[in-house]
Amino acid sequence: MQQRIAGMKLYGLDLSYFTGKFQAFVRYREIPHENLELSSASFRLVARETGLAQMPAVELPDGRWMSDSTPMIEWLDDALPGPKVVPADPLQRFISALVEDYADEWLWRPALHYRWSYEPDARLMSHRIAAEMLRDVPGPLWLRRWAVCRRQINKYVRGDGVTGETRAHIESIYRRNLVWLQAIFSTRPFLLGERPTLADFGFFASMFRHFGLDPTPARIMRDEAPAVYEWLARMWNAKASRDHGPLVAAGTIPDDWRPILADIGRCYLPYLDANARAFAEGRDSFEVTIEEVTYRLPVHRYRVWCLERLQGLWRALPKEVADAATPLLAEAGCLDMLSRAPVASGFDPEKRAPFFAPGHIWAQR
Repeated sequence: MQQRIAGMKLYGLDLSYFTGKFQAFVRYREIPHENLELSSASFRLVARETGLAQMPAVELPDGRWMSDSTPMIEWLDDALPGPKVVPADPLQRFISALVEDYADEWLWRPALHYRWSYEPDARLMSHRIAAEMLRDVPGPLWLRRWAVCRRQINKYVRGDGVTGETRAHIESIYRRNLVWLQAIFSTRPFLLGERPTLADFGFFASMFRHFGLDPTPARIMRDEAPAVYEWLARMWNAKASRDHGPLVAAGTIPDDWRPILADIGRCYLPYLDANARAFAEGRDSFEVTIEEVTYRLPVHRYRVWCLERLQGLWRALPKEVADAATPLLAEAGCLDMLSRAPVASGFDPEKRAPFFAPGHIWAQR
């Protein structure tokens, strides 16, 4: 299998949220690969070959294409020998998947808000996208920068629930996570112990390429959570051949994860549930109140799938593991929504992830 994976081509962008997450995993597992910075033309190629207009994407030496960072990590981690990032212990594996999904999807909104709502950040990133990804698009650089800024603000700020009423709450999501992660990384190098796991890579997505590099949130991180800033470098430099120490005791979850799990139960799962119900009713948008703040948001089919997957993982747990997890999830307010009958997303009906059908899904999103 190592022979079949070595030399794979990784398509992404140096400023991309999920590209950074996946690159950190590839670096940790020490997989020989070629990094290819996307242009507008190669992004169209990725969309055509994977069925998903998103990054990163991987072209394997045998000609197969993969997309979606989490399924790609899970597939490669299972296929390769060596220290696994998906925990072997079933309780830790499930809770890590829950935390990773939260970190991936709930921190997306504050990450995009900080990048495009603050003028210094938007100026820097619009220049980079215009000069790098859109390098093959004709027209002056200033016009490409203007087009990038306009699109990102309309889609990921105004179009994703960022308003004068929600802005403070969105920023609190970032800052509270810094507090929790600062406490964790002040006591151990990675979330679950002496080596990175799936949950670390979930948090790394936003914390590295957005919060850790964009001027405004990076300053906050350096000032308020230096242990998190240090962890970013540790993650980027981690190697499985060297960083393969033990995790916390099997069948246990560290107490300092409890605030994160409570946030999942209080904020993230109610959001996923409201999104799924709106999708089932055929709506394009919905309202949800989180911590007394009302959001008006677009329906995301992918996040229906996120909830569907988490509920499936919960149902699949052996009874003794589910029994052990129940008090922890009940205390965090997660149990009810994980136990509900799932809304069918239709996102990956053939369960092919990360090998999606070319030209199929992305056109329906």
